[in-house]
Amino acid sequence: MIFGLFGARRKNAAVVDGLHEAVVEAARRPVFYAELGVPDTLEGRFDCVALHATLVVRRLRALPDPASDLAQDFVDALFMNFDRALREIGVGDLAVPKRMKTMASAFLGRAKAYEAALAADDATLAEALARNVLGRTDVVPDEAFRLARWVRATVAAMDAVDFDVFEAGRPPFPELRETEARS
Repeated sequence: MIFGLFGARRKNAAVVDGLHEAVVEAARRPVFYAELGVPDTLEGRFDCVALHATLVVRRLRALPDPASDLAQDFVDALFMNFDRALREIGVGDLAVPKRMKTMASAFLGRAKAYEAALAADDATLAEALARNVLGRTDVVPDEAFRLARWVRATVAAMDAVDFDVFEAGRPPFPELRETEARS
């Protein structure tokens, strides 16, 4: 549960830190901001990290135990890092809990939206990505369809690997160019 984020970290802290680093590194790839239109703002970066993290958690929850424990530890660590980042950018101590609650709600809502969209067609996925990652509600731009193809390729890459890949802190996040070359 996300709100258990201030509890003691489990024995797999190094694994969780590796996963967190991999997710943030992948979400910071310039291609998402320069070519796909993810806003280069605090909210845009949160949404891009949330998308990457959701894909990791989705796969971990599908794997046999102890993967679900790792998924929970990863989410807890993710939110501890969000908390720290808010404080580092100057959000006041009294405002942080409210912002964290908002972020947790947004994260869970996006995770549900992506899960439902992944079960549907590409247009539905592109619409969810346009709304949640690109901040577009007026129209679904071509960039959202490119991002949807990348998400599907990432899901396929993650579904093809076992727990040990995640345990090593190396979730597969293909390059956008690789996914477009396969299309």
